[in-house]
Amino acid sequence: MCNPEEMCDRSVKKIKLNCDLGESFGQWQMGRDADVMPLIDEANIACGFHAGDPVVMQQTVALAVKHQVSIGAHPSYPDLQGFGRRSMKMAASELIAQLHYQLGALQGICQVNGTQLEFVKPHGALYNDMMRDLALFETLCQALSQFDANLVLVIQALPNTQDWQQIAQQYDLNLRFEAFADRNYQDNGLLVPRTQGNAVLSDPQTIFARVTQLAQTGKLTSVTGKPLSLQVDTICVHSDTDNALAIAKKLASIH
Repeated sequence: MCNPEEMCDRSVKKIKLNCDLGESFGQWQMGRDADVMPLIDEANIACGFHAGDPVVMQQTVALAVKHQVSIGAHPSYPDLQGFGRRSMKMAASELIAQLHYQLGALQGICQVNGTQLEFVKPHGALYNDMMRDLALFETLCQALSQFDANLVLVIQALPNTQDWQQIAQQYDLNLRFEAFADRNYQDNGLLVPRTQGNAVLSDPQTIFARVTQLAQTGKLTSVTGKPLSLQVDTICVHSDTDNALAIAKKLASIH
């Protein structure tokens, strides 16, 4: 779909757009879910361990159904206070149980809304940790395989993803690779940590130019100017980033 405000470039690869949603909790509101949902293809819905609660999950799933948006689980470490952005050392059996708990909760809410889970994208520190630690990634694959091997696992696109692909194949899992519209990249293809001041981008025009470049050339530029070759299936924009709605509207013309 082309945004009327933007020229449509037919040479641009169409890439799906995803967003982390359902991250409100009780009376505390996060993001503009109702405004963002019509602009995206895939909703990564918080499962209550970093954000979200049963009511928020129910509302977000219903909103996704209304706009025909694919639903994915967005599980995390049990870290409400830290918004899931703090690494935690957990036994594999404990982490697997916590993942099953979160997936089961969202799957049940999907069921009563006449829809189903299609994919899983870990949140925050859990996501970053699995991209640095292959043993942890294998634990996630094991948990997902036990729960439902038909669910697609979303991971970060890197210049070389062979190791992650080999592990996923051992568990008969399909991977989907994503890039981040609103995050800066290190030279190794991993994200600049949020503890650094230049980690997050918020200017819609800058982000639009970066994502257009990625769609046209398959490359993103790191913070030092290094071109990173990435095979990308989906682009993420965070609902808590400044100008999130304006960013989503820009990207809706090229996704």
